[in-house]
Amino acid sequence: MLMDPSFNSSHQEHQQEPEQQEDHCLQMRQLLIRCAHFISQSDFISAHHLLSILSSNSSPYGDSTQRLLHYFSSSLSHLLPSSNYNSSFHHHHHDIEKIQSCYLSLNQITPFIRFTHLTANQAILEGIEESGMIHVLDFDIMHGVQWPPLMQALADRFPSPMLRITATGVDLNFLHKTGDRLSRFAQSLGLRFQFHPLLLLHDRDHHRVIPAALTLFPDEALAVNCVLYLHRFYRLMKDDVRVLLNKIKALNPKVVTIAEKEANFNHPLFMQRFVEALNHYTLLFDSLEATLPPNSRERLAVEQVWFGREINDIVSGEVNKKKQHYAERYESWETMLKSLGFSNIPLSPFALSQAKLLLRLHYPSEGYHLQILHDSLFLGWQNQPLFSVSSWH
Repeated sequence: MLMDPSFNSSHQEHQQEPEQQEDHCLQMRQLLIRCAHFISQSDFISAHHLLSILSSNSSPYGDSTQRLLHYFSSSLSHLLPSSNYNSSFHHHHHDIEKIQSCYLSLNQITPFIRFTHLTANQAILEGIEESGMIHVLDFDIMHGVQWPPLMQALADRFPSPMLRITATGVDLNFLHKTGDRLSRFAQSLGLRFQFHPLLLLHDRDHHRVIPAALTLFPDEALAVNCVLYLHRFYRLMKDDVRVLLNKIKALNPKVVTIAEKEANFNHPLFMQRFVEALNHYTLLFDSLEATLPPNSRERLAVEQVWFGREINDIVSGEVNKKKQHYAERYESWETMLKSLGFSNIPLSPFALSQAKLLLRLHYPSEGYHLQILHDSLFLGWQNQPLFSVSSWH
């Protein structure tokens, strides 16, 4: 059978398109890494040349590769001698109100925060068992979106317990608003509830106010919640993390929940940090590309305000001498916690079932995967872990 030559040519071009696109993505990634290498060697002329090429191939409105190039190349540009790091870009990405607002969008369009909250809540429910008085110490509560499901579960118990939440944050007014919302929700459930805001303006404030500012009642079951929090103290020293964990252990909590990114942004060598960050955010951007429409405003906001800020901190945060490149893999936390006398509490099969249901109902994509390792639960994309949740006592 004879075929129309024009059809055959068109068909071959169509088959080559995905391969060409993949080759282009790989080429841009290699250019980005070369540019970072030039900067690490203070070869700013070569770096500037590559940044021009990268900028022409990047856009915050393009596909996942173009968007990723945009944020990484923008951050690299801050490392050039001619860069004005204290620009509107820098301040935009550190606007607290925008970050807090964007947190809600991040919670909706990606499964990662909801996964950490859901899994931590289940560990808390199992850790406190049938206690009649429950106290949760929550580090950096933000909007408090983690707690309504836990409150609902407690309200369904008979008799329902008393719940107190002591929540830390950097904005007292914001803490009060969060407390008011949770109090109204507890009232609608008929759940006895108290909210105690605890202002921590500086990273080392917990050394001073904990446990002094924490009132514990007799027979009260304490749960300590550290969701995406402990990694911050690596920008100071590991000793600061150990001091905080020792203070937590001295409180004798029933359960300590820890959720963190599965990435190492603390390597002493810039290139190691850069490639680690590039790998991590490539997976995140690819997951958004696969699960959200191209014109999603929520995704654009999350990438600009949240992920863009994080990338900027990792890549160019050291310009102003702040070690803002932080995050450690689970193995690092496991080693530290065990050295301080903590024991891992295996997460239950029900926690895994809940996480599977969350993905199936709200984020139906074959790219996400769950895995239990070291008695902890990991959520990743394309078989690469991105976040972990573990439980300790």
